[in-house]
Amino acid sequence: MADVLLDGQIRNSRSVFDDLTPDFILGAVESSGFMPTGEITQLNSYENRVFDIKVEPHELIGPSAGSRPGVIAKFYRPGRWSMSAIQDEHDFLNDLKAEGISAVAPFSTRNLNTGQAETVFQYEGFPTALFPKTAGRMPQEFLNGELETVGRLLARLHNVGARRSSQHRLTLDSETYGYHALDRLEQIVYPEMWSRYRDACEAILEYLDAELDPRQNIRIHGDCHKGNLLQVDSISSTGQKEGGFFFVDFDDSCNGPPVQDFFMLLSGASDHDDQAKRELDSLLTGYEELRSVPDNLYVLEALRGLRILHYSGWIAARWADPFFPRLFPDFHSYNWWSAECLRIEQIAAGL
Repeated sequence: MADVLLDGQIRNSRSVFDDLTPDFILGAVESSGFMPTGEITQLNSYENRVFDIKVEPHELIGPSAGSRPGVIAKFYRPGRWSMSAIQDEHDFLNDLKAEGISAVAPFSTRNLNTGQAETVFQYEGFPTALFPKTAGRMPQEFLNGELETVGRLLARLHNVGARRSSQHRLTLDSETYGYHALDRLEQIVYPEMWSRYRDACEAILEYLDAELDPRQNIRIHGDCHKGNLLQVDSISSTGQKEGGFFFVDFDDSCNGPPVQDFFMLLSGASDHDDQAKRELDSLLTGYEELRSVPDNLYVLEALRGLRILHYSGWIAARWADPFFPRLFPDFHSYNWWSAECLRIEQIAAGL
């Protein structure tokens, strides 16, 4: 069982991010030995709060960052993960970095109060980590050969992930990602759709129960979509412009089936969308150069259904946070659940 607090405790953290005043944010960074200049830019994040903060030059950053370097401060949502679970995330990132895999691992800083080196620390109730600032852009579309490159990167990530498990993270299965979400949604889905929605979801979850072998679980990214993949340009020795990729945001890293990290990189459903099928073929061409392709690719669409269910359950769990009704204003509408019900039924019918 992962070291995660209960939903009731999560809901009690509503509006807790209102405490993140500029002075609070700068104080957290300063407590780790950096000297902020006072410049703060908030970055996009639904679940946590993330800030780009200018600091004075520091030995951990290095001269390549220039005279006005920045660090990324991540304030984790209180009550979601234990400190041990966050440490598992950071250990995975450091394992990848040790293998020469492009991954943005947090700084290991010395707490000015305790003198201990740490990658995550509690600052007045907020689990907090500081990361180096890394430039990159989200790929809008994959050009020739780029999905093969991403496939090789993903295989390397999985090779490292397979070496040991994360002791305090979730295991991605029908129970943790499916049934809990379904229970939460019973009072939200429109009554006239609930039985259809529930039956389709349960068909997907029962299918995954039968088809997923927990012995094949490894550490995976868990939220492996294009928004968490950044591209950087480099110049080769021949003067050619080359594109490299790296994964970011391992906040949802977990123990689970490797195929979970495939389907969100595709433009559609690979079982009936020709473009998505070609994309999957390209991704797997690169992947199998460094790691055997999993033998259960047929569960991809069921995992897509699990993702849809889990995402709705996540919104429901966060509804007490005032940010979420503004972000998802149609969540309680008939049209939202009509569309969700149709998506889930289509996936269940194809199993």
